[in-house]
Amino acid sequence: MEAVKNNDLWDNRKKQAASWFKDLQTQIIAEFEAIEDELSGTAKKDMEPGRFEMTPWTRADLNNQADTGSDLQGGGQMAVMRGRVFEKVGVNFSEVYGTFSDEFRSQIPGAEADGLFWAAGISLVAHMQSPLVPAVHMNTRMIVTSKSWFGGGADLTPMVPDDADTADFHAALKANCDAHNPQYYQEHKAWADRYFFLPHRNEPRGVGGTFFDYLDSGDWEADFSYTRGTGLAFKDIYPQLVRRHMNDDWSAEQREHQLIRRGRYAEFNLIYDRGTKFGLMSGGNTDAILMSMPPEVKWP
Repeated sequence: MEAVKNNDLWDNRKKQAASWFKDLQTQIIAEFEAIEDELSGTAKKDMEPGRFEMTPWTRADLNNQADTGSDLQGGGQMAVMRGRVFEKVGVNFSEVYGTFSDEFRSQIPGAEADGLFWAAGISLVAHMQSPLVPAVHMNTRMIVTSKSWFGGGADLTPMVPDDADTADFHAALKANCDAHNPQYYQEHKAWADRYFFLPHRNEPRGVGGTFFDYLDSGDWEADFSYTRGTGLAFKDIYPQLVRRHMNDDWSAEQREHQLIRRGRYAEFNLIYDRGTKFGLMSGGNTDAILMSMPPEVKWP
């Protein structure tokens, strides 16, 4: 399996995947900035529309961070916006490669022997001004060691439950699943329900979505198509949910509830999230990794 890492076929596949993740970042940024321009209601309407702050980074920029024991190269682009609809949203792209530390390589399939890896992906978390607009997370990624696989998913975290939002979000993800494998929705929804769960509170983080990892069916093109479809399904449905509620007024009580619910989000990302752990252990950009944290949060 060593040829997976170093031949023309896999070099081309890596380029295709990285190019797609970067393009999806560009598409989502444009859509979210358009939403910022469209706000016409709520007390936030007189604010200036938000714009993304783009911060390219490379491994060379991170040399002053703690040494992970890994030999790492590559970089990415962090994109964060603080606006009048999106209180804080990050849409990050990264492509990193190199050698895992001796300690970490044993935890990654196919990296045990030599620690070599390549990884690229997009990661998005949106925390909204309005408690009536659900928070959301989406990420998709491709990882190559002596093995290769895709992973990712999308999940919704409403602060004020809305059955129509939940149904429409799941329907969009199910349509993508059904277009690729009739078993995917049941399997990947159940995986999301298990994964986006806080055992120490015995409660789900939100209303779920889909989650998958180690996707390697033997048909790389099909797996890549499903991964792209996950991103596109998200890009289609989530802006609809935002526009559905963003001009509605909310109460102080709803805002207070939102800030407390965000505490659950912070707890999950710091204690359980695989992406956070992978990013930190692989020596990624700490600011980009932790952009998922809410801008303001309370614990009762």
